[in-house]
Amino acid sequence: MRLAPLLALPPIALGLAAAAWMIASAPGPAQVDGAAPALPVRVMTVAAEDIRPTATVWGNLRAADTWIAVAEVQGEVVWRHPDLEPGRLIPAGTEVLRIDPTDYELALAQAEADLDALAAEDAQLRAEADNTGRILDLERARLALAEADLDRTRNLAEQGTVPQARADEAERATLLSRRTVTELENTLALIPSRAARITAQIARTQAAIDRARRSLDRTALRTPFDLRVTEVSAEQFQNVAPGRVLIRADGIARAEVVAHLPIENFRRLVGDVPGGVTLADMMRDLPVTQIAVTLSPLSDPAQQWPARVARIEGGLDARARTVPVVVTVDDPYEGADPPRRLPLVPNMQVQLSFSGAPRAGAIAIPEAALHGTMVRVAGEDDLLELRPVTAGFAKEGRVIIAEGLAPGDRVVLDDIAPAIPGMALTPVEAPE
Repeated sequence: MRLAPLLALPPIALGLAAAAWMIASAPGPAQVDGAAPALPVRVMTVAAEDIRPTATVWGNLRAADTWIAVAEVQGEVVWRHPDLEPGRLIPAGTEVLRIDPTDYELALAQAEADLDALAAEDAQLRAEADNTGRILDLERARLALAEADLDRTRNLAEQGTVPQARADEAERATLLSRRTVTELENTLALIPSRAARITAQIARTQAAIDRARRSLDRTALRTPFDLRVTEVSAEQFQNVAPGRVLIRADGIARAEVVAHLPIENFRRLVGDVPGGVTLADMMRDLPVTQIAVTLSPLSDPAQQWPARVARIEGGLDARARTVPVVVTVDDPYEGADPPRRLPLVPNMQVQLSFSGAPRAGAIAIPEAALHGTMVRVAGEDDLLELRPVTAGFAKEGRVIIAEGLAPGDRVVLDDIAPAIPGMALTPVEAPE
């Protein structure tokens, strides 16, 4: 009974010996390299390029020129053009409305008759002046003879040759002749004032004639330019008073729209202002020369109309704080073929695409490559670098980088999660 445990010891010892041998002869644990594999990513090597900033706004068209015909004389409408209806096109210089001219023709005839009467009176005064001058010459000669006769008579009366009554008679004749000469001289002296009065009356009558002619001309209303009638408030045989609006119409040579651009967009479109340019030049010339515009109706964006910046209105929009840029389109009815091609008519909603002054040496990257204020760059040794940048404006899915990138930098286009600075990359240049 005591030999059983002893007999079991050899197999146990044998197993322990076998286990020790297997442990001693087994290979060590496999060693794994601790470096993480490089991550393949698409990159874009940035380069400097010339980029034109753009902006898109919407607005309503209006006619660049409008005509409001106001009655300037009173009278009855005696004739109306058959095409004087809202919506009709009327060429420039067409008489469209006529007010009864009879009263003004009579006023003109009366003023012309008054002018003829004054002209006759002026001619009579000139003839009177000539006649009075000739008579005055005769009377002065007569006075000279009378004075000579008076001197002789006085000498003879002093010598007692003739009686004193004869001397007195000669003196009376001399005084009478002097009176006649004085009266004639006074008459001639008054002629200039009479001539001045007639001249003033002639000028006044001439003014009456001009006023009558002007009123007569205003009885006929003519179109100042090619236009499209929008409103007519005068009917034939209707009496109109001065100051009444008779016709409203829009010119068809040009159309315009006020585009309200945010201040930052406007500054970007104009670009850097050259030195020596005044504020007046900047507001007048720079937008016109540096900003290109294309206009499209919202109802048919496929239509493209060339446009231009005409001017900047006087002040910023009080509510939106935007710059009101007036854009003009020439010949808005050119090539119109409704419904395939609509003319640009007032109140039509349009889209305006602005292109500003080119930016030389700009760097642009896809918007998806910008993560807040950071850009992922494949730096030296293809290690990931998170670089802070200053973004400018966006254009067609790309964003302009003002600061932080230089030509030759490789911007990572793929999204990396997590993006750990210094992680190894395998950059693959993305096709353009």
